[in-house]
Amino acid sequence: MSERIAYTVSATFTESKVADEWIGWLTNGHIEEVRKGGATDAEILRIDGDDCRYEIRYHFPSREAFRAYEANHAPRLRAEGVEKFPTSRGITYARSTGVVIG
Repeated sequence: MSERIAYTVSATFTESKVADEWIGWLTNGHIEEVRKGGATDAEILRIDGDDCRYEIRYHFPSREAFRAYEANHAPRLRAEGVEKFPTSRGITYARSTGVVIG
């Protein structure tokens, strides 16, 4: 049985205006591009206790599907994101992956 993979991108912003712009970018095309690359769904979370910290979680049906996304789609999509939202705009990024167990 294939392991379902969660891929999380965390972003912390110094300005809520930039966070709002980032969320707009996610919902107006970026999420769909990641889905075209193999993700089955995505959800955006605002982290409790911090109005300027967010996570977006993408789910992939298998580790192989996630690896294919990383090899064939992620470089282009990450470059686009960094171009629009560089760390110089007051953003700190972190990424993680994990196996969905429930």
